[in-house]
Amino acid sequence: MLNWKLAGAALGVIAVIAAPPVSASAASGSAKSDAADVAASTKANALTAMDGEAFAYAKYNAFAGQAARTDKATVAKLFTRTAKVELYEHFADEAEIAGTVGSDQANLADAIAGETYEATTMYPGFAAQATADGCTVAADLFTEIAADEAVHAAAYTTALESLSDASVAVPAPQVVDVVTIIASSPACSGQTQTNLLAAMHGEAFAQAKYNLYADHAAATGHPAIAKLFRGTAKVELLEHFAAEAVLAGLVGTNTANLNAAITGETYEATTMYPEFAAEAAAAGDSAAARVFAKAGRQEAAHAKAFTAALHRV
Repeated sequence: MLNWKLAGAALGVIAVIAAPPVSASAASGSAKSDAADVAASTKANALTAMDGEAFAYAKYNAFAGQAARTDKATVAKLFTRTAKVELYEHFADEAEIAGTVGSDQANLADAIAGETYEATTMYPGFAAQATADGCTVAADLFTEIAADEAVHAAAYTTALESLSDASVAVPAPQVVDVVTIIASSPACSGQTQTNLLAAMHGEAFAQAKYNLYADHAAATGHPAIAKLFRGTAKVELLEHFAAEAVLAGLVGTNTANLNAAITGETYEATTMYPEFAAEAAAAGDSAAARVFAKAGRQEAAHAKAFTAALHRV
């Protein structure tokens, strides 16, 4: 099977690295996954697609902000509307295929593992690389975010303890220091620029996943845990992702933003989703195949809408 994570990277779609990756054997195997009763290859493809959809949600909202600031209200509405489809339809449907949401205990354990990895391994490594690359502004940001992720891991650990000990109070979420994503040029180059893009994917994925975990916690009678997940999701998106986006030069002119969106949507519509649908069908996962095929058709419509908007701009 084509390595979609590598193919996507060529188009700016960086694989999620905010947690230990799926093993190569699991990603390529044909055995059914215990988590969602689909083939391991189908689950791996769903996770890859979720990464792209979560990133698109965050990116399109940033593009919408730029359009609004430059008096392009119609373009802003198009980006915002499309972002909602990516998160609330595509990501949510694919999360079901992947079996992303489990019990509150499992969801908290997953969050602890991810936050701990970012705090102790990923972000410190990225900071060291940024220092070596001479990009101190990125090194400082990565170090600051690592400290935040340690706070998140500790809060989730306490929340997990609260499920078995009623005397333990669930912490309030960290206060968000909102960063406005403005049009910018990359502040760094080389590996640090690549790491910024990868970190942004991880933050976008975390915020999308944590909101699903929050929905589950609310439905199971744990409003404080739901509040913690939602509040942390806001930090990941509105602070961490946003600060990284400014340094990475994510947002450009409306023309550049629309072209970037067209490229991504066209890739998903013509290459990624058709192949994922075919692989799911071959594995006997007909429901997943239908989800992938539907997403592909919708991405084609998005590409068409963005193209029309580009002509008007």
